[in-house]
Amino acid sequence: MKKANITVVGLGPGRFGLITLESWQLMQQAEHLVLRTRIHPTVAEIEKRGLKFTTYDGFYEEAPDFETLYTHIAKDLLQRAESEGNLVYAVPGSPLVAERTVVLLRELAENSLVEVNILPGMSFVEVMYTRLGIDPIEGLTIIDAEDVGTLKERPAQSLVVTQVYDPIIASDTKLMLMDLYPDEYEVTYIHNLALPDESIRKIPLYELDRQKDVDHLTSLFVPVK
Repeated sequence: MKKANITVVGLGPGRFGLITLESWQLMQQAEHLVLRTRIHPTVAEIEKRGLKFTTYDGFYEEAPDFETLYTHIAKDLLQRAESEGNLVYAVPGSPLVAERTVVLLRELAENSLVEVNILPGMSFVEVMYTRLGIDPIEGLTIIDAEDVGTLKERPAQSLVVTQVYDPIIASDTKLMLMDLYPDEYEVTYIHNLALPDESIRKIPLYELDRQKDVDHLTSLFVPVK
């Protein structure tokens, strides 16, 4: 019989108002609120509203790679729930979109005394659909920047590349995409979606790693033509 539970909620794609009401209420009521990272635009607003929380930012400095990091976080969450009781775990965007820690947490919890409940949340893709005026029912491939190399041919539908974290990843992404698309292929560079300084601009593919504002809130849309 499960003795504790972890409720996973999403912090939305950027603006505080895009956190779901259900998630916000659970965060307010949480005895233990844990954020994967405080490096997210909504965190300052959460602090202004008086919520206390801990984060896993310290884990980032110790892990040799992301998979080790995410596994360490998932295991620690389970240990904390078993020893401290119920907790709420909040992640950027939606818990079910490009969130590896949630996948690992759910897998590890199957053989533990902890039940994991995952709530739906808004991710950046819903905002992107609106901004770009696209309907995903027409076909869309979404892939992490670190997995672009797994593409062996050009997708038959439009492509979204998420988590273009820094200029190095942007450069690697550009080179891998240039094996599939012409160097001057027009793509849409997306930065800070749903924030006041949101920037959506069309650039030739070869200029991807020349953008001055590449960071953890950068994505790329490659249209089908």
